[in-house]
Amino acid sequence: MHVIGTVGLPGSGKGEAATVARQEGIPVVTMGDVVRQETADRGLDPTKDHGTVAQALREENGPAAIAERSLPMIEDRLVDHDAVVIDGIRSGVEVDVFEERFDDAFTLVSIEAPFELRAERIDARGRDAGADDGGESLERRDERERGFGMDDAMDRADVVVENTDSLESFHDRIRELIHEGPRARP
Repeated sequence: MHVIGTVGLPGSGKGEAATVARQEGIPVVTMGDVVRQETADRGLDPTKDHGTVAQALREENGPAAIAERSLPMIEDRLVDHDAVVIDGIRSGVEVDVFEERFDDAFTLVSIEAPFELRAERIDARGRDAGADDGGESLERRDERERGFGMDDAMDRADVVVENTDSLESFHDRIRELIHEGPRARP
């Protein structure tokens, strides 16, 4: 059993890492799906209210609420698979939940890229980093994510992947981590 968690600021490449995992036949549990479902259940717009609901879930149920809600999904996928990727860990408290449940079978991967590169990526995928359309700016998203404790989670990573090279190079590195674990080349 191997549970690989990813952490990183918006636009760093967490979604690309999840894509690689799926291509390799590894199931992905996206913590944001927990928030999107709760947002829909509350009758709110997931594209505009995602951050507000994520914060509300943590305030109402504690800082580990989203991680705890994702555990049954992870365990369900481990029934039929040797590995699972958890996409989008946001805090050290969430890391604690996964380390406690999965112990040495859990590997935390911090995916990192500079602000300017992340802004370009978000802009290229049609999400304006400046948010002139009334959405949330990248600066505000970074601030919100850091408010959840993301810096602590990133500091605790077992492996750091600098995602500043080509997409192909990044995909290759993620494949190595999936197949060889954290002892793959640094």
